[in-house]
Formats: sequence, structure tokens, C-alpha cells
Amino acid sequence: MTNTAMSRPDFHITHEETPSEVLIAGFSSFGLAGLTAVDFIVDHLELEETGHLTVEGLPSVTPFLEGRPRHHTRLFSRPDIDVTILVGELFVPAESGAQFSNAILDWMEGHGVGEIAVLNGIPIAHGPDEHRVYYVATDDYRAARLQSADIPPMGRGFFGGTNAALVERGIESPLGVGVYITPVHAQVPDVEAAIRLVDAVNDVYDLGVDSHPLESFAENVHQYYTELADRLEESESDLPDDRMFM
Repeated sequence: MTNTAMSRPDFHITHEETPSEVLIAGFSSFGLAGLTAVDFIVDHLELEETGHLTVEGLPSVTPFLEGRPRHHTRLFSRPDIDVTILVGELFVPAESGAQFSNAILDWMEGHGVGEIAVLNGIPIAHGPDEHRVYYVATDDYRAARLQSADIPPMGRGFFGGTNAALVERGIESPLGVGVYITPVHAQVPDVEAAIRLVDAVNDVYDLGVDSHPLESFAENVHQYYTELADRLEESESDLPDDRMFM
């Protein structure tokens, strides 16, 4: 495969049900806190798989459980809940972040999805009393969702990769984009960080999710997440450069 093909992968989203107006996403990144959080929400709310994302031009993974393969990036929903959850187990290199985010945002625009909330852990320097969730959000998302939320803004810094492309596109379009950020540590998964993200998004969207069972949920998938983290570590040089200051 040529370098050109690798730098311009082709992402495609297929779905079987009409998505909700809100998309909540978690991707493979350091500490896997965001991925753990959305995976737990799907499990806790007993959501059903309603779509998936495929890609040509990137090294792929095909997860499987009890002998049954599944797509690496999946959409979940339920008719009586007004959100769609995106669980992304595929590592997307920083240089492909724009193509990946554009595929998601183009799909959102074409199917009536007005906003996306990304749950994300970042390995930033922090003190013991800074174990909390912060946000970076476009003006329309902040006005719609964060006026009464007890979540402070991230002080300053910059994103790289997928998050950078999502937020940049959100600034220039009617799509609302909010990224929920919490400090993460090297352990996989960082359960405490995942709990903070679940609690934050639960407060904003009133999902009715109890985060207390997340520790036992994380224990059940610990080996799987460890193997996924090993794949991330192999690609460490391609990780996006997300730098934040409290």
C-alpha cells in the first residue's frame, strides 16, 4: 500500500435506524477512559447496535467476543433514549484525523444529528484536586448544554488529530461540538477517569446511568483493554499531540 493511500483513508458509515439528534463518542486514546466510558454506557443502558463504520486504507482491527467477530467502530441506540453512542476501538493516526472526523460530521449533517459530545482522557500534568472533568466546546454547544453544568472550561492548550478536526469543523458550521476532558494515568483502563466522564455526560444529558458498577465492568474487560492499549503503544509515534493547561 502506498503512503498516499495510507494518508487518505476512506471511511464509510452504515446505519440501520435513524440516529438521534445527539451523538456521544469515545475513541481509542491514551488510558482508554473515553472508550471505557461509552462502552459502559452502552452496556448499562442495554443499547442495541444500529450501525458501524468501515475504513479502507488503514491498518484495521477486527474485535471478537466468544468467537463472534464485530466491527471496530459501532453505533448504538434505543428507541426510548434520545442519544446515539459511538464506540470507536480503531486507532486513527493523527494525520488521518481530518478524514475520520469529516466522515462522522458529514454523516451527522446528512442525518439530522445536530451535536457531538466526545469523552476523552488526556495525560496532562495535574494535582490530586484536579481529578475532574473539563470542557472545550463550540459556542453553540456551550450555550445549549453547559450553561448550568458544574463543569469548568479547560484553561488553555491545543488539540491534535481527530479532536482538533472535530472542533475546528464545529467552529465553522452549525454542528455543536463538545469535548469532555479529564486527566488520565498510564493504567489501562483508567477506571477513575472513566467514571468521571460517565458522571459528567450523565449530568448533562440526564441518561439515568449509575457509574458505580463501572469498576466491575472494567475488571471484566481488563484483558481486552490491555491488548488494545498494547496496539496503541505500538503506534505511539502517531498519537495526536493534545496539550492542555488547567
